[in-house]
Amino acid sequence: MKTSDPKHLIQIARQSGDAEHGTPVDLGERVRELRKARHWTLEQAANQAGLARSTLSKIENGQMSPTYDALKKLATGLEISVPQLFTQPQTGQVNGRMAVTKSGQGAAQATVTYEHELLAEALTQKRMLPYRAKVRARSMDEFDGWVRHDGEEFLYVLTGVIQLITEFYEPVEMRRGDSAYYDATMGHNVVSLSNEDAEILWVTSLS
Repeated sequence: MKTSDPKHLIQIARQSGDAEHGTPVDLGERVRELRKARHWTLEQAANQAGLARSTLSKIENGQMSPTYDALKKLATGLEISVPQLFTQPQTGQVNGRMAVTKSGQGAAQATVTYEHELLAEALTQKRMLPYRAKVRARSMDEFDGWVRHDGEEFLYVLTGVIQLITEFYEPVEMRRGDSAYYDATMGHNVVSLSNEDAEILWVTSLS
């Protein structure tokens, strides 16, 4: 995880029937509300999510931009879905939904190895998490072990050349237009082989 300015924390507009007019929800405040609603201390919530108490404290205070893996652990510990971390509870049924994300206007989340841009962040109750990523890493040494999480994942190379490294398969070199679909519980990392940071589209299932 990498610390960043609180203004760069992921914010997702609350679904109100019109994504453009949703109210932004700050991740840290939302997590604190969910924790207090369960009458949990920081220590209890951290243990439930499998995170360090200091990590949860930094998330709540807007001092840390968590990785997807940390978000997934947090959501599991709170017994909600990842998108619900960013949205206030809603009532009523939504029959038609759509979100358009203009180029460069996705929610930014920078880490040491990747620079993510979350797409369609205005929609709640998503079953997929789409995001564009700039691959900063150049070797496995830059990762703190394997990245793995629940669900399945689809990867599509937009620019540059990458190497997809997985726990059970030989590393695969991939170029623009190449794609891969894999079980995300299998350890996986991506490094850029280009002089410039490669860019990829990632879509992760949330179920």
